[in-house]
This record gives sequence, C-alpha cells and structure tokens, in this order.
Amino acid sequence: MGYSRAVVKGGWCFVSGTTGYDYETMRMPAAAAEQARNCFGTIWRVLAEAGFAPEDIVRVQYTVTDRALVEEITPVLDEYLGTIRPAATMVIGGLIQPEMQIEVEVTAFKG
Repeated sequence: MGYSRAVVKGGWCFVSGTTGYDYETMRMPAAAAEQARNCFGTIWRVLAEAGFAPEDIVRVQYTVTDRALVEEITPVLDEYLGTIRPAATMVIGGLIQPEMQIEVEVTAFKG
C-alpha cells in the first residue's frame, strides 16, 4: 500500500495515524498512557519537520481499542492538546497489532 507519515498540501499538513511505538527502540509500552505520549512525540517531530507547530492542529482523531482506556489516556490528551482544543473524534475500534491500544491522526493548518 502507499503510505506517507505526513503529506503537506498548501497550508495543510495531514499526519497519518500514529501509534505508540518508541521508534528509536521499536518497542511498544504496555501502558496506554505511555503509548499516547509516544504518539504525540512522533506527531510533534513530524509537524516540526514539515514546518508546522502543534498550535496549527485543527483536527484530531483518536482510535482506542477499549473504552476502558479513555480514563487512562485523557490526562495525556489534555497535556498535549488541552490548550490547542482542536475539533476531535474518538473511535473505539481494532488496530493492526494486538499490542496497539491507541492511534492518533491529526490535521494541521497554517493560513
């Protein structure tokens, strides 16, 4: 399949769904909160490489494998996006690998 971590079109940056791997070690933490932190670490790096800032995020979609995880990840989501307050959707669904508990996709706009 075709895949890009992010695509920039004009003032838009579309960041693909990002899971909680630590890409330096290729390890997945067991805790959903740590996975969420890793998601945002990756997303922040990708945005910077593309010339965007976290404050440019206008939309986020979270996919979580179990609604019981929402309470665990909410403080992390607030830590990273609480002041940005993008339009958001949270979906409960399956992910590609069984160790994945959260995936985060963002859209950023500079206009």
